Amino acid sequence: MTRLGEYLTKKSVNRAMVSRRTGISQSRLSQLSSNEGTQLRADELFLIALAIDIDPGEMFRDIFRNLKLEND
Repeated sequence: MTRLGEYLTKKSVNRAMVSRRTGISQSRLSQLSSNEGTQLRADELFLIALAIDIDPGEMFRDIFRNLKLEND
């Protein structure tokens, strides 16, 4: 499961509702939630956040919390 999948599960999000509200297909949401190789686009994250009434910045920080700059 991807970080997005974990996030949506933790928030008990209804993915069918997200699909209806965002226009992102249920198939794409399933890929984004389960396939580590699938890249989440910024516009998709923004629309999903709006659909579940979450601040997009908060969602972004939570999903990508493990990203760090490399030390020189």
